[in-house]
Amino acid sequence: MIPFIEKLNPIAQAFIAGIFTWLVTALGAAAVFTTKKVSQKLLDSMLGFAGGVMIAASFWSLLSPAIAMSKGNVFGDWFPAAVGFLSGAVFLRVIDKILPHLHIGAPRSEAEGIKTSWQRSTLLVLAITLHNIPEGLAIGVAFGAAAAGFPSATFPAAIALAIGIGIQNFPEGFAVSVPLRREGMSRFKSFWFGQLSAVVEPVSAVIGAFAVVTAKPLLPYALSFAAGAMIFVVVEEVIPESGREGNTDLATGGAILGFLVMMVLDVALG
Repeated sequence: MIPFIEKLNPIAQAFIAGIFTWLVTALGAAAVFTTKKVSQKLLDSMLGFAGGVMIAASFWSLLSPAIAMSKGNVFGDWFPAAVGFLSGAVFLRVIDKILPHLHIGAPRSEAEGIKTSWQRSTLLVLAITLHNIPEGLAIGVAFGAAAAGFPSATFPAAIALAIGIGIQNFPEGFAVSVPLRREGMSRFKSFWFGQLSAVVEPVSAVIGAFAVVTAKPLLPYALSFAAGAMIFVVVEEVIPESGREGNTDLATGGAILGFLVMMVLDVALG
């Protein structure tokens, strides 16, 4: 299967990888059909794991290649990565201020973004959708960078990133559907909204790949942009949510494990 994918153009590769991460999210959300009750400690550990994967992917799969391909930049090797990283964080901050959403475990009164009368369940799904935008972009620009032929960005590295994000999407889908079920939503609706939160990933993956394929000089900026967006999500959303119920030690352990898994994947495959 992978040799076949390697022969495709990077936009098609990014789309397939985005579909994969979406399906893994759906698989995690489907756990709501077999689970009656899930401990908060497990959910917080899963959130910590997802955060660890995202942090590791931001450096190993995105920032490091961006710096490597910026050698000789007139402003310094660090410049594209720094500009892209800051731009990604600012972009997510702007969306965070505009898009109505509610973080998992937060009361309705803490809803962020433009004020709306939307249901709590809708706001919860939008929060995870916001989380998934930079993940999809990261996948897209990784495959676009691999197609550009830079030694620091390879097809196996892009595959490793997709696998890593897919792995952390399983607990993410689980962490969306279970709280929705707790709030009285049917199992099917909880699953539906849980998987729906990741639909944005194949879309944003295609956008990311298209952007870097059509404008090769943007590559280091695009890679670091995705990294900045992901780090923003981790610091602003994932870490606070994982410690909201006081299970900080478990969440921290999950983050360490997630970072380790992503690092091993990137080094071993990339």
